[in-house]
Amino acid sequence: MFATFLHGFILAFGLILPLGPQNVFVFNQGALQPNFTKSLPVVLTASLCDTVLISLAILGVSVVILEFSWLQIVLYGIGFFFLLYMGWSIWRASPAKESGHEHTLPAKKQIAFALSVSLLNPHAILDTIGVIGTSAIAYTGNARWAFAIACIAVSWIWFFSLAVAGRVMGSLDTTGKCLVRINKISALVIWGVAVLIAKEFLKAFHLI
Repeated sequence: MFATFLHGFILAFGLILPLGPQNVFVFNQGALQPNFTKSLPVVLTASLCDTVLISLAILGVSVVILEFSWLQIVLYGIGFFFLLYMGWSIWRASPAKESGHEHTLPAKKQIAFALSVSLLNPHAILDTIGVIGTSAIAYTGNARWAFAIACIAVSWIWFFSLAVAGRVMGSLDTTGKCLVRINKISALVIWGVAVLIAKEFLKAFHLI
């Protein structure tokens, strides 16, 4: 059972570690919010979304996305436009600590953006289905649930840690210049993913 848990933990950590819009956005909000509790909406939303996706992958329900090509196309289209909007909002939301005022995203917007980078990113969904879902097939009963719990635990630990790391960096930045750069980098990463999604969208229509 421990070996199964360890397998799930290492596998999930390898998937979640690379730089992506979800990680960047969680770190971004950890750094920009005035305190850690203000970044909890994005942390909890990202963690819950991963929990749902992993659970569906383990149960085999999410394979429906692979069976219906039109559903993938819809995800690509919605994801592309939402990521463009999200990147623009973050690019413009530049903190100005030197003036004693910070432009931070409210809880509702944090949740909406966290939902978008978690559920409207086809690459993340397909990774969950293709890697975690197929790996879980090798296990049954309690072993499968141990595998699932390990994968879910990684998401929760990782997102809380990212927000804490962001808060530490934000607290060390007394001028606000570093936070401005974090915003710009976050927006560029999100736009980069939007471009990749656009390519997949065009490929679906055999345009490239």
